[in-house]
Amino acid sequence: MRLILMICLCCFSCKNGTTVKNNVQDQTPEKKVRQVHDTIGFTKYNWQLDTIYNRLGIKDAKNNLQWKAAICPHDDYKYAGRLYYESLRGINANTIILVGVAHRARNFSLQDKIIFGDFTHWESPYGDVKVSDLNAEIIERLPKSSYLVHNDMQALEHSLEAIVPFLHRKNKNLEIIPILVPYINYETIDRISNDLSSVISKMLKEKNLEYGKDVAVVISNDAVHYGNEAWSGDLAPFGVDDEGTKKARALDKEIIEKCLVNEISNEKVKNFTEYTVQTNDYKEYKWVWCGRYSVPFGLGLANKLNLALHNKPLTGTFLDYETSIDHDLIKVEDLGMGTTAIATQKHWVAYASIKYE
Repeated sequence: MRLILMICLCCFSCKNGTTVKNNVQDQTPEKKVRQVHDTIGFTKYNWQLDTIYNRLGIKDAKNNLQWKAAICPHDDYKYAGRLYYESLRGINANTIILVGVAHRARNFSLQDKIIFGDFTHWESPYGDVKVSDLNAEIIERLPKSSYLVHNDMQALEHSLEAIVPFLHRKNKNLEIIPILVPYINYETIDRISNDLSSVISKMLKEKNLEYGKDVAVVISNDAVHYGNEAWSGDLAPFGVDDEGTKKARALDKEIIEKCLVNEISNEKVKNFTEYTVQTNDYKEYKWVWCGRYSVPFGLGLANKLNLALHNKPLTGTFLDYETSIDHDLIKVEDLGMGTTAIATQKHWVAYASIKYE
């Protein structure tokens, strides 16, 4: 959730309309670091996230879970911090394919192709995270019609940097493959995810890497953006009283139940886009989920990888669902952090947490 006066078409949660130049600071040619962009909603320093863990009562016990994919929020930690942990608890692979939202795709007229970067590292509160060598290899193998390399877009985008600290905190050997998904219709999502799953599945076989154990997929998403205050337009078709909020939450849970859990199929992934994207204009919302492109692309990719590698679909399990107004919030103001938007019954955002095995 991001408070703005004018909303970019790719999502209602942009970062206050701030203009930010390329975040690459003076660096050697050998190391190109993608710097942290949001230092308000997310953590810049390790002691900040360590304190949030303590306030949530989270113990650092390791586990042997090998989830293959997960859907995780990307809103301010004050609102969604606990669900980051729950969503990523079983993601323990060293290499994570991060599939994120391209909130500012309109700024660069980006559409119909997925977006890579050529950074060597991403800044994290726990040190620089290496971008996997597989990133460049995937770019080399993928059809040129399917992607762009666009560092400025990756430098401005907050939906993946939100997730990296939680992954890096528990795994200092973490490597990432960051991918952003701008405006893309379902047919193109299906085609590009086919291409990418074919490339990645072949690479995993060649390198004897195991899906879930060595490589996993994390999909960045915030669920419905709801209300009639501090949004661009009225996003409250059911009203902003208790009954309206109840109906909005119910529709979110219907989408989760029908599209994102149990045995995954192409039909379910397509059905998700039919809930969230206008039939006659794929750039327009039907129901305001931030991940209207990242979710079908990431879930389609993750499922196709499992079909290619194990000849069976993934199974999704619902973990939890929260909104920015339905639970006790984490105190972060004394940590030099805060929020980037209000949270009231007239302006709230929901978060879905789902694992895939």
